[in-house]
Amino acid sequence: MEIENYDAASVEGYRVYTGASLGAAIRHFRIEAGLSQADLAVAVGLSPSYLSRLENGHETEQLRRIVALLRHLGVRMTLARADW
Repeated sequence: MEIENYDAASVEGYRVYTGASLGAAIRHFRIEAGLSQADLAVAVGLSPSYLSRLENGHETEQLRRIVALLRHLGVRMTLARADW
């Protein structure tokens, strides 16, 4: 699996190519925000076990479809700190 992690100070963000790279980005930004998995899960209405699976690279069917769609279009997703 291809995972590209970036230091937020040196580049624009995390490039997401797979469920694993999305999970790494979520974990990075959650830790940066000072949140536990349980705190974040409650805040956004997810179960802590689902958030844990996402952070550990478990690909859901929806995520596989989104990645396939992006690949087919020849685009990539990059996650970066938002100013909102």
